[in-house]
Amino acid sequence: MAETIYFPRRLILGAAAIAGVLLALAVHMLGARYGLDLGGLWRPDPHEFMPTGAAIAWWLIATVGFSGGYFTATLMQSAVSGQIPQRMRQFLIVVGVLLLAGAGQAASAPSPLPTVSGVLAGLAALCLGAVMAFCGAHFALRGGKPN
Repeated sequence: MAETIYFPRRLILGAAAIAGVLLALAVHMLGARYGLDLGGLWRPDPHEFMPTGAAIAWWLIATVGFSGGYFTATLMQSAVSGQIPQRMRQFLIVVGVLLLAGAGQAASAPSPLPTVSGVLAGLAALCLGAVMAFCGAHFALRGGKPN
């Protein structure tokens, strides 16, 4: 029986964090197109404590970043040993490409947000996605074999 090969833990952690950040940014760009933008946090509105769209966007970006990091780390661990069927790999690649292509299309259109608010929202989404993707990947690798 062949010996199981493991990726180095840092390689999986880095790749999973990058994948989680890309997915979180894609969701941020797609959400901004539909009115779920973090830029609502910086708009002065005396009638509302926090816009609902900004709160939903915050949780959506955090959830996608964490899930993206977690599932990428889990998939990378099982892909090395050949536990993922070829059809599943192809399906996951197609879904990732379609999500990133949709985000690219949304990002290429004129922004509905003011410039400063859009930049701050993008930076907040980047930081939130990075932290949550790292946490998801670290959580997935916590029970794995250390290298």
